[in-house]
Amino acid sequence: MNQQDLKDFLDEKVALYNNPSFIEVDPIQIPHQFSRKEDIEIAGFLTATISWGNRKMIIQNASKMMELLEHSPYDFVMNHQENDLKSFENFVHRTFNSFDLQQFIKSLKHIYQNYDGLENVLSINDTSRNYQISIHHFKQLFFEIPNHIRTQKHISDPLKNSAAKRINMFLRWMVRNDNSGVDFGIWKTHNPANLSCPLDVHSGNVARKLGILKRAQNDWKALEELDKKLRKLDKNDPVKYDFALFGLGVFEKFS
Repeated sequence: MNQQDLKDFLDEKVALYNNPSFIEVDPIQIPHQFSRKEDIEIAGFLTATISWGNRKMIIQNASKMMELLEHSPYDFVMNHQENDLKSFENFVHRTFNSFDLQQFIKSLKHIYQNYDGLENVLSINDTSRNYQISIHHFKQLFFEIPNHIRTQKHISDPLKNSAAKRINMFLRWMVRNDNSGVDFGIWKTHNPANLSCPLDVHSGNVARKLGILKRAQNDWKALEELDKKLRKLDKNDPVKYDFALFGLGVFEKFS
């Protein structure tokens, strides 16, 4: 299909999936439990961090994390004592375990205390077209305090050619806002035009079938290739097509 036909097709799918009913079956429902900006950020970040595998299990374990944080993520992060982390001992989601969660709580406190929070530390400079350098820099700051080395694998590094699917999804949640009620759009200092699609096996396979992605691996180089195509379809809100690619792959088995 030509570019206009492709745009019309994908826009139709965006309209189908980018609406409040999507929240009911997606991990984004977890940060939607909160209204305070910092609570939304922390709940979203932790939920996105464990967003791989079975979606029901992701939602279940993200809900467990909110229980452990006493349903006040920001207050817990900023005011917890070492003893408060003992309740995490039995938490596990696939390879993300209690040690990892404890480290993330400590590192989040470090980010909010010393770098004015997640919105600030993940911002990009005016010359950047995407979040590659920003995510790399964020990971450095996140783990500059004493940490479990094994925990570092739970934040991807785009400079090592990772597609950084989970953190790009988190960024979509925080930055993008089209008044549909799904993405939050609470990071007003960020520009949705710079967002990248959270590239995974589903969106990657659909993109290849549509002819908008040629590269075989789902890595950062593939993400940049996909970025160029999606920004031609909508330069101001390219990542809205994540709803189309994901919905086609997961719900319609298009790939």
